[in-house]
Amino acid sequence: MNKLKRVLLVDDCKATNYIHRLVIEKYGCAEAVVEVNNGREALEYLTTEVDGSYPKPELVFLDINMPVMNGWQFLEKYADVPEAQQAGVVVVMLTTSLNPDDASLAQSKAAVKSFSSKPLTESRLDDVLAENYPEALRR
Repeated sequence: MNKLKRVLLVDDCKATNYIHRLVIEKYGCAEAVVEVNNGREALEYLTTEVDGSYPKPELVFLDINMPVMNGWQFLEKYADVPEAQQAGVVVVMLTTSLNPDDASLAQSKAAVKSFSSKPLTESRLDDVLAENYPEALRR
C-alpha cells in the first residue's frame, strides 16, 4: 500500500482546512498536506516549479465560495494549465452549497471527480481513495 505524496486543500476558511488536515493526517493516506486560501493561490502553487519539478498533488479538495478566485474560476483557469502540471490530480469539490445547480455544474467539469458536502469525513475520504487510488493506503 502506498501513501499519496501530496494533498492540496483549497479553502478560505482556516478552521475548515484545519479539520480537513486532521482527517487526512489521522487517516494516514498522505505524506504531505498543503493548504491555500483561494483558487489563485492554488494555481500559483500548481504552476510554480520547485527543484526542477511541479508539485502535482494527487488529490485536491476544492471549495466553491472563496474570495479572490472561487472554485469555478479556478476550474476555468486550471483547464489552461499544461497537462504535465495536472498529472495525477483528482479534484473533489467540498462545499456547504445546497444549490443543486452547483452539483450539476461540478458533474459537467472534466477535472472534478466528485462533489460532496463539507466537512470531509474519514468515510468520504475512504470513498474518494477507493474510487481514484485503490493502491493508496486505505482502511
